[in-house]
Amino acid sequence: MILKQIIELFDLLDNPAIDGIKVRTFFEKRGLEDIKVERVKGAKGYTDFIKITIPGTQGKTEGGQAPTLGIVGRLGGIGARPSRMGFVSDGDGALAALSVALKLAEMKNNNERLLGDVIIATHICPNAPIKEHYPVPFMDSPVDMETMNKLEVSEEMDAILSIDTTKGNNVINYKGFAISPTVKEGYILRTSEDLLRIMSATTGKLPVAFPLTQQDITPYGNGLYHINSILQPSVATKSPVVGVAITTETPVGGCYTGATHFIDIENAARFSLEVAKEYSNNNCSFYDKGEYARIIKLYGSLNRFQTHGN
Repeated sequence: MILKQIIELFDLLDNPAIDGIKVRTFFEKRGLEDIKVERVKGAKGYTDFIKITIPGTQGKTEGGQAPTLGIVGRLGGIGARPSRMGFVSDGDGALAALSVALKLAEMKNNNERLLGDVIIATHICPNAPIKEHYPVPFMDSPVDMETMNKLEVSEEMDAILSIDTTKGNNVINYKGFAISPTVKEGYILRTSEDLLRIMSATTGKLPVAFPLTQQDITPYGNGLYHINSILQPSVATKSPVVGVAITTETPVGGCYTGATHFIDIENAARFSLEVAKEYSNNNCSFYDKGEYARIIKLYGSLNRFQTHGN
C-alpha cells in the first residue's frame, strides 16, 4: 500500500509556501541523494522542476544494463492561488509520482532495491493560472510545454509512465484510473498486455484503457484539441510512453479543490510501482519490438507527429 505515503505528501504539498527546495529537503531526510531542483520563470509566474533518481542494483547509475523507467507527474500546477485556496485536482499527478518516489526510498532504506533505476520527474507550482477549456476549466502552467518536456523527460528513460489527472472530458466515464495505448515516435500502438495484466492484479478489477486520437499525441501549441497533456512526453522522446490517467465518471475541472481522491491516486501509484518492479526485471514490455519494426518497414516513420508540422 502507498496510502500512508500519499497522505504524508499531501500534507506537505497542500501549502501555499511549498516549493521545490522544501520537497527536496523532505526526500533527502528520507535517504535519497540524487535530487535535482530547477526554478523556471515564465510570463505567468514560476515553478520548481524536481527530478529524483532512485538507483537500482544493476541500473545505469551503477554501470549496469537494467532498464530505466521514467515516471512523470504531469500537471499545470498543484494550486491555483490566489483564485482558489488549497490543493487542486490537477496536482494528483505530482502527488502520485512523488508517492512512488517515497515508497521506493523506504524500500531502499530496507535494503530492497529494484534492479533498474527509476527516475521520478514533476514540478511544484502552488500558484498556477487557470485556463478555459471545454467541458470544464483546466489548470494552466507558468511555463510552456516545451520547457516542461525538456526538464521532465530525459534520455536515460527507456520507457515512461505519464501520470496525469484526466477528469475534464466526456470520454473516460470511469472513476479510478485508466491507461492509454502505448505511444512511440508518432505511432499509437496497441495497449500493452503486460500493463493490462499488472493493472488487473493491482486493482482486482478488469483493466480500463482510454481512447487516444492522433491530435492527442501532437505537441501543444499547434491549434489542435488535446484531451490534456498526458501524452505530451511522447513528443520529446524515442522511448515508449503510456499515460496513466486518474479519472472520474463526470467532468471535473483541474482547478477544482476538494476533488482529490486518495484511493484512486493510491491505485495509480501502486500500479506504477509494480510496473517499475517488473520492467526492471525485464518482465514487462510496453510494446512489441518485432511488430514495431514491421510497422516501420510497411509504413515508414511517423515522427513528424512529434513536431508542430508544416
